[in-house]
Amino acid sequence: MTETRTEDEIRNFVRDRYGEVAECDTATQSGEGCGCAPDASSATVNEKKGKVSGSLGYSKTELASLPEGADMGLSCGNPVALALVSEGETFLDLGSGGGFDCFIAGPKVGPTGRVIGVDMTPAMISKARAGVTKYRERTGLDNVEFRLGEIEHLPVADASVDAVISNCVLNLSPDKPQVWRDIARALKPGGRVAVSDIALLKPLPKEIADDLLMLSGCISGAVTLDEYTSHIEAVGLTNIRVEPKPQAGDVWDYYNDPLLDKIKEKLPAGIKMGDYAVSVNVTAIKPGGDARAAKAHAAAAATASAASTPGGCCG
Repeated sequence: MTETRTEDEIRNFVRDRYGEVAECDTATQSGEGCGCAPDASSATVNEKKGKVSGSLGYSKTELASLPEGADMGLSCGNPVALALVSEGETFLDLGSGGGFDCFIAGPKVGPTGRVIGVDMTPAMISKARAGVTKYRERTGLDNVEFRLGEIEHLPVADASVDAVISNCVLNLSPDKPQVWRDIARALKPGGRVAVSDIALLKPLPKEIADDLLMLSGCISGAVTLDEYTSHIEAVGLTNIRVEPKPQAGDVWDYYNDPLLDKIKEKLPAGIKMGDYAVSVNVTAIKPGGDARAAKAHAAAAATASAASTPGGCCG
């Protein structure tokens, strides 16, 4: 990223960009015209989003139960499955968007559990909260809530959550070390992290790394695999795994977002996004818990290693 941009400038750009995405997606859901999906019906757009989510391991039953508009096609993995949700746990979703993973996790934690979604974009929070009533009607549960806040400064108490999940969001933060410090603060002893994100296989060309448009497309804000691991090690989490997933070019093409076309245009001739960026499954544990956390982590790692689903990107 260019050194002339402050963290606030980057954060504001991302907030504005995803505010537009939220409003655009809402317009598409209502059948209105929308620049994010030109010449496409809402049915076509939703079908493509469903294909992306299905390719990442979300079941048809899970997707069918979601409130309308919750699946915005912004995923690059399935952190809910990676986290191995248990009843009665408190889950925290960083960058919860339209509430997709929160509404998936809610029935899994059950009536005694809690799922908290945090997003810094007011339009995303409004969109997610609009789905809560339908979620309650479909599940009979009142265990999902959404809070406005930054993932660098999470609006939750110390040692209050059993698991932190996130789906293609951490790459957007201008201060990733602070994100991981606050994750460690929020986790209970023995709490775990299950993140799906984008990481770099090699440094980006300067013209791409300095482009804010590429940042909002989850490319130029990503760090290398080694940097990703070092950020987690620095906050004292253990059992760290940062595992690239198989990449398939056709998954990127499912997204009907002109932003991706602009990103592709900026890449050098003969180079694909997958040559630089890859989806990763990230898991770690906060020390101090019982054996159950380590067992769950080991099972999650096995699940991640066995997964053959390719990664997409946020749009």
